[in-house]
Amino acid sequence: MTVPRRRASRLRVTHGAHGGGTELVELRVLAREAGVGGSAAGRFVALGLLEPAGGSAARPLFPRNAAARLASAARLRRDLGLNYAGAVLACELLVRIEELESRLESRAIGTDRRDRDVAVPSSRPKREG
Repeated sequence: MTVPRRRASRLRVTHGAHGGGTELVELRVLAREAGVGGSAAGRFVALGLLEPAGGSAARPLFPRNAAARLASAARLRRDLGLNYAGAVLACELLVRIEELESRLESRAIGTDRRDRDVAVPSSRPKREG
């Protein structure tokens, strides 16, 4: 029994073509890795969830690590019942939150501040005795 070979043109994988040595792949490869259908992946791209990092207009290439973002959007859509645009917006907001948290952490580390305990006054009136 022989196993059919994959033609190299089917995957269109380019090593090191994107900054930092990230591997670039076609959308269908990304969709397969994210567990998303091809038409859903295409919709997410049309809505701006993923930006091509190379290739041509006819065959755009995406960073392989973008599969995680695609899978996340698909989970938000499935689990929360969001439409495609809502899932894209939610992903963008999650990325923004991560960026802001990272900036806060770097400021706290840079200024050598530590969290301090804060005394919260009781909301109950004091008894006079």
